[in-house]
Amino acid sequence: MADNSDSSKQALRTRLTDEQYRVTQEAGTEAPFSGSYYKHDGQGMYRCVVCGNELFSSDTKFDSGTGWPSFYAPAASEAVDSREDLSHGRGREEVVCGNCEAHLGHVFADGPNPTGLRYCINSAALDFEEEQDV
Repeated sequence: MADNSDSSKQALRTRLTDEQYRVTQEAGTEAPFSGSYYKHDGQGMYRCVVCGNELFSSDTKFDSGTGWPSFYAPAASEAVDSREDLSHGRGREEVVCGNCEAHLGHVFADGPNPTGLRYCINSAALDFEEEQDV
């Protein structure tokens, strides 16, 4: 569960960029085609920029053409949660970090096999950990 105390919010404001804070804490959305991970093709793990939770493997990333990094499945079932989002006059499923509840993006039922889902995620909500060659 997220810590919403004033001191915790101030610590996040200090640690995160303005864009990261706006996206993860205020349910913002970065401009399409602008995020650092939109065209990113490295191999590794995408993590929550707030708490470091493993969210999505690069193995599930695909080019949806929407302007945001897209994944067809989370790294684990508990990695993310979803909840109804009625903002902007339409119903959508918001995706939040399963650990700290940071806003990540939205999930849609128009993705590729095997899940048919498209997790449309803001780059500002992500950190990337490169897979190490062993």
